[in-house]
Amino acid sequence: MKHLSIALFFVCCVAVTAGAQQADNVEIPYCYTDYYLSTGDTVPSLESDTARGMRAPSLRVYLPEKEKATGRMVIALPGGGYQNLAVFHEGFDWAPYFLGKGIAYGVLKYRMPAGDPDIPFADVKAAFGLVRQHASSWHIDPEDIGIMGSSAGGHLASTYATHATGDEGPSFQILLYPVITMDASYTHGGSRKNLLGEQPSPEQITRYSNELQINKDTPGAFIIFAADDKTVPPANGFRYAEALIRNNIPVTLLLYPEGGHGFGNRTSFPYHHQFMAELDKWLESF
Repeated sequence: MKHLSIALFFVCCVAVTAGAQQADNVEIPYCYTDYYLSTGDTVPSLESDTARGMRAPSLRVYLPEKEKATGRMVIALPGGGYQNLAVFHEGFDWAPYFLGKGIAYGVLKYRMPAGDPDIPFADVKAAFGLVRQHASSWHIDPEDIGIMGSSAGGHLASTYATHATGDEGPSFQILLYPVITMDASYTHGGSRKNLLGEQPSPEQITRYSNELQINKDTPGAFIIFAADDKTVPPANGFRYAEALIRNNIPVTLLLYPEGGHGFGNRTSFPYHHQFMAELDKWLESF
């Protein structure tokens, strides 16, 4: 992957949203109205991004009350097979949960890759950079920013967790039924095609098979799957957890008997309350 240096120009607007779950929650949407990559590489124009369903990435930030803020933040990447984004049950709908714990929360609408994996990676890197730029005024500890991803968003989250360099990466990762590998035997075919194209090279397959990219700097992980997931095989989680264990990186892996794929924070998931209790316990453990 090319190492990308990103500068952002943005306009912000602040409003107390009527749809917030608690009256004291303030939602701050930050929109990237322009951006550029300073590497000299060819970058898709904003016009061509329209064909991908998005003119530019955006990060919606929710901040807890100052008195409740723990300094921790989670940036969420919804899934959608690298073709669209499930922004509600895998994104916005999680805000009350994290705000209730005093954790700031952001939902990133990243651009679709259309065969170029550098595009969504650049958007994640930009989001982390933006949050760290405002860490002081938002009462966020820049060393306590985690990443959460669901399905293909879980692949992007684990890619950032394993490929980001230096202080750019997340401090922890929460992965819901994530695509981890590009190995055709147990990946999600649509995600692989949309990320790498019809005929990815062996080098690309290896590079974006994140179970092969774990290193000593990879952060600890919380992973959840349902055993009857027919969309993303739970083996994605098993292989990633095994690789983390081999590298002495802490991991919590939950496997529930049923629930399928894409449950997010929906209460219809049969083990929703157990899942939430385990996530509570994990977040309180560090």
